[in-house]
Amino acid sequence: MRILVANDDGIYSPGIAALARAAREFGDVRVVAPDIEQSSAGHAISSARPLRYRRTRIFKGIEAYRVNGTPADCVAIGAYEWGDVDVVLSGINLGPNLGNATWHSGTLAAAKQATLLGLRGIALSAPVQDEEPDFTTIEPWVHRVLELLLHHARGPRLVNVNFPLQPTGLRWTRMAVEEYDGHVVTAEDPMGRPIYWFTVVPLERHAEGTDLWAVERRLVSLTPLRLDLTDHEELARAAGAKSTLGLAPTEQP
Repeated sequence: MRILVANDDGIYSPGIAALARAAREFGDVRVVAPDIEQSSAGHAISSARPLRYRRTRIFKGIEAYRVNGTPADCVAIGAYEWGDVDVVLSGINLGPNLGNATWHSGTLAAAKQATLLGLRGIALSAPVQDEEPDFTTIEPWVHRVLELLLHHARGPRLVNVNFPLQPTGLRWTRMAVEEYDGHVVTAEDPMGRPIYWFTVVPLERHAEGTDLWAVERRLVSLTPLRLDLTDHEELARAAGAKSTLGLAPTEQP
């Protein structure tokens, strides 16, 4: 099995080193990651400038390359250069990617890019308490997750995985999208001019069965995702109400 490992924290992140080492137990590993941090880059791609793919000797026994682009760029170029990639692992992100945060997560974008290319994509994230993250406590759980997802060829094509600090079990979940935690905070620069910070406000109540709910209960959250953003219930409703929408019988809303 050929396993491409990417992230959004950059090639020098301790999270990608931990994930690459864990992935070696399951196949051949190559790391392709941004040369600088690209957190919250979402699924941006670099279409207006050329990119460079440079060998980086940073992981003992693992080929690694850095790209001056986004997480999605790294997966696209990495898969093109290596060829015959079976799965893309993205992470381990330094911080969770839960609920609505998945919309702008660069970590998840790398996994989504894999799915767009016809590959399997798995994003992995974990909370960080110290300036020097220690993934020792979740190492056995990373192995369990990879064993679960990589040993089943018919498993989900795209999965978002989030680890709590001290896991006690695994749980399949759905995204918590009932509330958005994004928040704009205003301030002033030294000259008295307005500036704005975009930050998050912790949510207090989480719906049962969601990713936020599971991690709060020290369960590793595994959320199967899909790229189809179509609201199928709304589509069916609209299609059944063609006359009220002024559409001809052969037209589609």
